[in-house]
Amino acid sequence: MKQSKEIKSFFYGQYFAEGLRITIGSIIPVLVCALIDQLFVGTLISLGALLIGLSDTPGPPHHRRTGMLACLGVCLVTFLLTILVNASIVFMGVVLALVSFLYSMFGVFNARAATVGAMGILMMLIHIEGEYTLKEELQFIMFFTIGAVWYMIVSFSFNQIQPYRLAQQELAESIRHVAEFLRLRANFYSAKTNYDENYLKVIDKQIEVHKHQENVRELLFHSKRSVKDTTKLGRLLILIFNDIVDLFEQTMTTYYDYDAIRKMFNDTGVLHHFRYVVVKLTHELDHFAYQLNANKMPTPMHDFTKDIEHLRLKVEQIDRNYERNTIPLKKVIVNIRKMTILLNNMYNYSQVNASSIVKEEIDDASKFIQTSHIDWKSFKSNLSRDSSIFRHAVRMAVVMTGTYIGLHLLNFSDKGIFWVLLTILVILKPGFGLTKERNVQRLMGTVIGGIIGALILITIQNQIVLFALLILFFLIAYSLFRINYIMFVVFLTPYVLIMISFTGVNTFEMAKERVFDTFLGGMLAFLSSYVVFPNWESSKIKETIYKLLTANFVYLEQVAKMFTDEPINVTEYKLARKELYIASANMGSTFQRMLTEPKWRQKNTKDVNRFVILNHVFFSYSASLFTEIDKASNLHISNNQYDLLKKTAFNLYRLIQTFSEYDAPEDWTSKFQGALDEDENHEDSKLITEQLQFLRKISTDLPKATEDAVKRDSIKFDKEMEVTHA
Repeated sequence: MKQSKEIKSFFYGQYFAEGLRITIGSIIPVLVCALIDQLFVGTLISLGALLIGLSDTPGPPHHRRTGMLACLGVCLVTFLLTILVNASIVFMGVVLALVSFLYSMFGVFNARAATVGAMGILMMLIHIEGEYTLKEELQFIMFFTIGAVWYMIVSFSFNQIQPYRLAQQELAESIRHVAEFLRLRANFYSAKTNYDENYLKVIDKQIEVHKHQENVRELLFHSKRSVKDTTKLGRLLILIFNDIVDLFEQTMTTYYDYDAIRKMFNDTGVLHHFRYVVVKLTHELDHFAYQLNANKMPTPMHDFTKDIEHLRLKVEQIDRNYERNTIPLKKVIVNIRKMTILLNNMYNYSQVNASSIVKEEIDDASKFIQTSHIDWKSFKSNLSRDSSIFRHAVRMAVVMTGTYIGLHLLNFSDKGIFWVLLTILVILKPGFGLTKERNVQRLMGTVIGGIIGALILITIQNQIVLFALLILFFLIAYSLFRINYIMFVVFLTPYVLIMISFTGVNTFEMAKERVFDTFLGGMLAFLSSYVVFPNWESSKIKETIYKLLTANFVYLEQVAKMFTDEPINVTEYKLARKELYIASANMGSTFQRMLTEPKWRQKNTKDVNRFVILNHVFFSYSASLFTEIDKASNLHISNNQYDLLKKTAFNLYRLIQTFSEYDAPEDWTSKFQGALDEDENHEDSKLITEQLQFLRKISTDLPKATEDAVKRDSIKFDKEMEVTHA
């Protein structure tokens, strides 16, 4: 049943919808033109639709429109420039270098601009060996433009019919990843789970959650229609998103050291019941995501009232039969109850008039999105060896031009040159780890896809069946393009072989040549990432750690406001939380890519690993502390507790100051002032004290972990910590 739902969810989802758009845009022109015996014209129109379709990355409608128009302009200008100089190998080599560098630098602006740049380079490669008359040039421009306009009509027809569909699909995907994140957290309640390994999986999944939440923010909050429109669906999606972000924060909270909880309660058997309820909650989240994705009215599958009561009774049994502190377990029950309340709210939104519900985040939506405009000052500032994008652009220019001239000197065929250069274009990435990963995926996908294509051509002779398979492979390939690159190549390769078979060329000879070209291009791209302006993730660790420590400090400032009863601005708090999510995700991503680099570059991976886990635990305790104080009633903070918080903040601030090359936050004393007189007076207060003590302990461990991770001067760290402890 679950597998059936996952398959249906894929067909309801955004990736299949994107594949369907590109397939309709690219295949229909070929079919129509073939019927009127104008197949060549159909391929030109299809090329225009395909290149513009590949630049149509998810985002607000006006961003997509701007990106597609920019792609059309870039492709036409590149075509004219290419046919102007491609008669001369020398001139073509120079222009190829300049264009490869310039278009690769588009990554400075944003991901959409980077995709437009890649399409521009692809346009040059397609025509790098072409010879055209003036009439043929004009025909190409006309039919390519027709294809581009045709795809834009198709794309925005989908958008007009269902304007919120893309945001709805992305939100459902985001909820699924939150469910997977919570499932990994549930593993901590099992004694069989490896603590450190599971934490790394948790951090990896946090990166995925952050990526999809950022996509939802852009789709919802960049669209004036969804923020200001009073239609039920637009407001409903915003309200659900707000609550799923709050629910994700609840999943991040940690009330006690998981390892200590397992040691303390494993023999009682109660942890099994906690894990069962949490996993059951993840199934409910998956169910909600599926219904949202399927455009159905979300209805709950489970009622968690009995489950929570069952947990409460189990904890009471431990109170009666064991002399153990069960406060952490009671707080976990409260945490689960909060998550079920948020989930119930999400279900209930569909039953009420969403436009009548007001949330502060909707009014301040613009603060939560990252705007990235075409800023040529940023372009200029990145013309430096310190910029990873600049290094990638230089590498792309050198490798593309060197390969082009070298293959000409070796008398390679025109098609061979195109395929080698195309392989370099799609494999060569800014970082070594990404290039290595894409290289392996491309080579494996090509071999597997080549075998599948050969078997199909041997066993099937019917042209109609082959054409149907061609369309099917194209649709599946571009539905998997953004989520599974190796499967994209696996399905795209037989599509190419079947298409070549229709031209009457010896398919198997062509297949062998293409596999060789792919291996050659892959090896050139891989080797260049070693020697041509290599970009190692290990060199970014220091800056990434600094940004993460700063984000932790800013978030802790929000917690301090709770201690002093200072009014909390919900938007400011959630902005601080969002920035911490981003910094944590960037830290995790950098560490992931660092692990794919050569061993000689991985001198301190264990230390970085320890820092990443330590930071995740620190944030989890900070988040649980905030929610605990925020929701508690009749809770008084003692002077001792406030002192613990100030010492924790002071340790963080001193550690941040050791990064003298960066600008430290403003004086910490302005954020942590005053003293409190209340005494600790009940169980909640005792738990808060324990959490604060643990936070302070982590803050004293962070300097050594940071020193090891970035290999800083230990003497400087020791001096700073002497001041801290003083």
